[in-house]
Amino acid sequence: MAIRVAMHQAGAASLTQLLTEEPPAQRHLPCACGGTADYAELRSKQVLTAVGPARMLRPYYLCSRCHQGQFPTDQALDVEKTEFSPGVRRMLGVVGSECSSFRLGAEQMLLLAGLEVTAKAVERVAEAIGADIAAREQAEIQKAMQLELPVAAGPSISNLYVELDGTGVPVVPKETEGREGRQEGKQPHTREAKMGCVFTQTTVDAEGYAKRDEASTTYLGSIQTACEFGRALYTEAYRRGWGRARHRVVLADGQHYNWSIAQEHFPRAVQIVDLYHAREHVWELGAKLYPSDKEAKVAWIKAHQHWLDEGQIENLVAFFAVDGFPEARPGGPPSDGGQLL
Repeated sequence: MAIRVAMHQAGAASLTQLLTEEPPAQRHLPCACGGTADYAELRSKQVLTAVGPARMLRPYYLCSRCHQGQFPTDQALDVEKTEFSPGVRRMLGVVGSECSSFRLGAEQMLLLAGLEVTAKAVERVAEAIGADIAAREQAEIQKAMQLELPVAAGPSISNLYVELDGTGVPVVPKETEGREGRQEGKQPHTREAKMGCVFTQTTVDAEGYAKRDEASTTYLGSIQTACEFGRALYTEAYRRGWGRARHRVVLADGQHYNWSIAQEHFPRAVQIVDLYHAREHVWELGAKLYPSDKEAKVAWIKAHQHWLDEGQIENLVAFFAVDGFPEARPGGPPSDGGQLL
């Protein structure tokens, strides 16, 4: 650690020398207002870099017409209106997104990089990076919505999947103001975060189940309306080669808004309820048939779930509708098994 500190100090001293400029030969620069900015003086600024704090000494230009100043060096080095170098901002973005709190992110910066920053600095930089990413994504989405995206050049894709789901995430009270909770009269404590991914599949495992291609998945996640999230997912799918895929699949649970997204943006895709959520429905049915007999419930589910797992949905539905479940009723099957279903 002592060696690291010494190397950082030497690196910061070297950077300070490199960033110390002389009065420039160019005394005038064009200004955004249409006027001319004249060289005024050399001004100092401290920047936190990957090797510690370094000091810049760079020329300052002032426009006599609009009285706006500019630092060309700050623009060239991407440190305009910030006290952090691009490398440090990348670090802050990582710890800000990965750590459970911004305070923990600041502690990680000190431990791993030897850089002292405040929790507020981690928060501000992470939010600024997030806002920039969101703005770029929205620009791409607007392009996608205005016209059909061209098919990206590249090889044909065998199977391309789009998967989406949602889950509640805890939020501060101000984020739920004006929203209805699940319990009438009570304010909700969560917001639904919608998540999606796009991946390819070319092989199956030893049991014959489709096997996701390694490192083929890209992810999306945000707290948005279904309409907004659907557009983002549509854009990502086309970026990944939706137009070049021979087989296109949408995987989701049974929520209505997920299939609304599928119908609007992926109308020609095969739509599949994922196995996990489909199994949930079988378990729910078993619980209703045997509400007070756990062993009978588990036995009934194990006896019938294999049809679902093997993809024999028609057999499963036919059994429910025609044969019913007479073992669950002392009086035998009802005259209209489909009504019970």
